[in-house]
Amino acid sequence: MDFSLQSHESAVPCEVVADEENGRYMLRKADTSGEVFNTPSELIQWIETNWSAEQFVSTAAFHEMMKQLKSI
Repeated sequence: MDFSLQSHESAVPCEVVADEENGRYMLRKADTSGEVFNTPSELIQWIETNWSAEQFVSTAAFHEMMKQLKSI
């Protein structure tokens, strides 16, 4: 699963990748730096700790992404 969320902080969208088949779990933040995780639960935990729906143009897209990530 790949997600692209437009942040209020940057013209470059934040990206989230949860690729179960290849074991890739990573994201790109608004400042274009990134984070890499070993498991989907580590990815979800980081997002819940560091991001909130209000940081993004579409809060609904953020909530939908979280719903899909938690279904992994």
